[in-house]
Amino acid sequence: MTTSHLLSSRLPHGGRLDRSAPLRFRYDGVEYTGLRGDTLASALLANGVLHAAPSLYRRRPRGVVTAGVEEPNALVQIDGPCSEPMQLATTVELYEGLTATSLSGLGRLDPNPDESVYDKMHVHTDVLVVGGGPAGLAAALAAGRSGARVVLVDDQPELGGSLLSGQEEIDGGPALDWVQAVRAELSAQADTRILTRSTATGYYDHNFLLVAEHRTDHLGPAPVPGVSRQRLWHVRARRVVLATGSHERPMVFAGNDLPGVMSAAAVRSYVNRYAVLPGRRAVVLTTNDHAYATALALVAAGAEVPALVDTRPEPPAGLVEAARRAGIEVLTGSAVVGTRGDARVTAVRIAALDADDAIAGTVRELACDLLAVSGGWSPAVQLWSQSQGSLRYDEELAAFIPAQAAQRVESAGAARGVLDLAGCLDDGFAAGAGAAGQAGFPIAVPATPPNSGDAPPSRPRPVWIVPGENGDPADWQDHFVDLQRDATVADVQRAIRAGMRSAEHIKRYTTIGTAHDQGKASGVSSTGVIARLLGARSPGEIGTTTFRGPYVPVSFALLAGRERGKLFDPVRTTAVHPWHVEHGAVFENVGQWKRPWYYPQPGEDMEAAVLRECRAAREGVAVMDATTLGKIDVIGPDAGVFLNRVYTNAFAKLAVGSARYGVMCRADGMVFDDGVTLRLADDHYVMTTTTGNAAGVLDWLEEWSQTEWPELRVRFTSVTEQWATVAVVGPRSREVVAALAPDLDVTNDAFPFMTARETRLASGVPARICRISFSGELAYEINVASWYGLATWESVIQAGEPLGITPYGTETMHVLRAEKGYPIVGQDTDGTVTPQDLGMEWVVSKQKDFVGKRSFQRADTARGDRRQLVGLLPVDPAVLLPEGAQLVLNAEAAVPTRALGHVTSSYRSAALGRTFALALVSGGRERLGETVYAPLPGGVIAATITDTVLYDSKGTRRDG
Repeated sequence: MTTSHLLSSRLPHGGRLDRSAPLRFRYDGVEYTGLRGDTLASALLANGVLHAAPSLYRRRPRGVVTAGVEEPNALVQIDGPCSEPMQLATTVELYEGLTATSLSGLGRLDPNPDESVYDKMHVHTDVLVVGGGPAGLAAALAAGRSGARVVLVDDQPELGGSLLSGQEEIDGGPALDWVQAVRAELSAQADTRILTRSTATGYYDHNFLLVAEHRTDHLGPAPVPGVSRQRLWHVRARRVVLATGSHERPMVFAGNDLPGVMSAAAVRSYVNRYAVLPGRRAVVLTTNDHAYATALALVAAGAEVPALVDTRPEPPAGLVEAARRAGIEVLTGSAVVGTRGDARVTAVRIAALDADDAIAGTVRELACDLLAVSGGWSPAVQLWSQSQGSLRYDEELAAFIPAQAAQRVESAGAARGVLDLAGCLDDGFAAGAGAAGQAGFPIAVPATPPNSGDAPPSRPRPVWIVPGENGDPADWQDHFVDLQRDATVADVQRAIRAGMRSAEHIKRYTTIGTAHDQGKASGVSSTGVIARLLGARSPGEIGTTTFRGPYVPVSFALLAGRERGKLFDPVRTTAVHPWHVEHGAVFENVGQWKRPWYYPQPGEDMEAAVLRECRAAREGVAVMDATTLGKIDVIGPDAGVFLNRVYTNAFAKLAVGSARYGVMCRADGMVFDDGVTLRLADDHYVMTTTTGNAAGVLDWLEEWSQTEWPELRVRFTSVTEQWATVAVVGPRSREVVAALAPDLDVTNDAFPFMTARETRLASGVPARICRISFSGELAYEINVASWYGLATWESVIQAGEPLGITPYGTETMHVLRAEKGYPIVGQDTDGTVTPQDLGMEWVVSKQKDFVGKRSFQRADTARGDRRQLVGLLPVDPAVLLPEGAQLVLNAEAAVPTRALGHVTSSYRSAALGRTFALALVSGGRERLGETVYAPLPGGVIAATITDTVLYDSKGTRRDG
């Protein structure tokens, strides 16, 4: 380990630091010391380390530029039990033992598991305020005083925003005293929640925002027992106030990427907040008023400031006079046109500019080791734009500001171009009070707003490109527009000469704004550069590129939360699960559910157990836990109309108390799902779905209801877990049901196939019994509230015990249904299968419209050679065809060859006394009786194509 001996740049006093708490850290293998309250960047600067890693593509020296999330250069990898790449040195809080490595834009993923805990929270609020600066604090205070529920979100460890880096006053005292008083009042409000170290990363529909909270990162990388490291807040707000501040823009001139060229606001922050002097001899370059405060702060900290260069010919006289009293020469109507230096800036070249931003007169050179640049201010409109709010270019501010809102949101303070403290306070109070009022709470604006004593700044003079001393823009390879992408004015000019005119196209051609910072600093500057090169009147004619979430990078670990490892996918079990475990069931996972696969008895393998279970269902009575089938309540006056539109067959006229099998298709006419739907009342249906597709079907129904048919009065509720379902199957099932429900007439005439009855079981439990069969046998499904599920199952077992009742699992269910030719969506279909391909033309209505119907008119869906579902009987009845086996017509065909189809399901059948299969075969129904072949590594299996129904083709056993 190497220990640093660099000259310290730490100021002897000042800053918001705990000087009694020195912290040791390592950077690129060298040990340094910082203070609690430092960021990694401020601690490095305090130790005289200005440099970051070289640039990604051109390997040019780069240094720290900013003090916040807009930093383009200072990317680091933070070491620990699981190291983290792509962290910003400007936002990483310093802690004891921190170890970091500089990165040139690319990090490395640590293969070690991250043992920290990440979690999620959901919260509803009346007013969400994003930003804890002066405008955000005022907004939260006004909203909180009204009695509204308020959530205040800020990414810094402490509230105050820009006030943390300045020396402003409010009501005659330090502004930070006002901040502390506001925080105390907000903390005392019962319905106000303050989230610091928290960043609103995304703004979505219906005022839904995601907030990433860093809870223990500042304590080190090791997990803190009992506390999650980070938390992802899901916030739904009635009203949103965006007080997100603004980003200081860089300026584009020759050599603007050298270490030592920094944001003026960042320099002020390092001096005032972190007590760090980034340079001893500084030049300040500005287009606006705000950098004057930086120049004065540098002088007060002991730095020499030989010149302040202002692009405006006539900046405010008061500012100029204050600078000159501090010994600073003010050069007006001028700009820095170039820099000198190799490892860092050693001098700047200054020249006057004419009205067209061309160099006028001689170039003057000044020695310096720091250039503080303010190219103007860009409101942080990322979240506003994500909310689908529009932007407009303000010529007075030279910035894009919020225009028309698309949701219940407004911006306040610098986020909408208000750049003076007094204006931010007034704007924040008005926005907070207005948001609370629109949420239904009394308006509470203070009678006398806090007084800061300042005035709005004067108009800036943006200079989008400071011209080079020689050549044309195509040669300006050191005028950097995007530091992280090494993109220059020459790159933009090359894109324009290639025919690009759109900011979006040029962004992709040059990659400007596509790095981790997503153009926070370079985005508007690049628009200005494009406008200048195209000869546009202003950047407003060009517009901005798209602002996408997340606002700052978010780790996959945080997005996953606790849903990882064993919790990655929920394990769902039915009410009867304990009985299945006790009786030795082997389980399979189906759509998150643990379903009994089969119930082996001593000495049985799977094949023997399934054959035994099948015999019981065909010859006596068997029972299955069918709880996992998806169940959706479809309720409303237009429920029948809606079902008519999503099912291929009709449901609107289905009699109350009756059930009907239905098929849903996608818009392309392909089978999406199937199931039985029961009508309980004129306005109440219960739809069943496949186990694995229950959530997908519910989403499908909601999508059509909300986006295509919002006029239909219908609603959907998943009730899968509210009902336990016990299927009693077999020729003696009627006897079991009669014993369980003595008050119910179960005769065939009184209780026919595809009907349902409400009754009470002998135990007194209310039950809905449906006469439905997925086995082809006489069968009943007993539905009870889930908390009665286990008791009801045990009652069925007890009632059927004298008859030798046998529990069976999903494998037996598959055999039974396949013997009857009943398809399973997702196994016998693959997204390219229509109902007609399944031989179910009868389920497709010719009288009504439905989703997918038009697709059946396409020539492709009527082709005779489409793959159709058929049965297969292996020529050797003992041979089992593997599922997925490809089928060909010629046993001698050389592989590879074009397949005729493939096996979708394959089983051994106790009822048939042989093996059989289902398959999708080209023109299959015209090939009945033909022999096909499955070429396999162990040999070729021959099979005869047959009808899909191989057992009880007339359905007398099911209907009797």
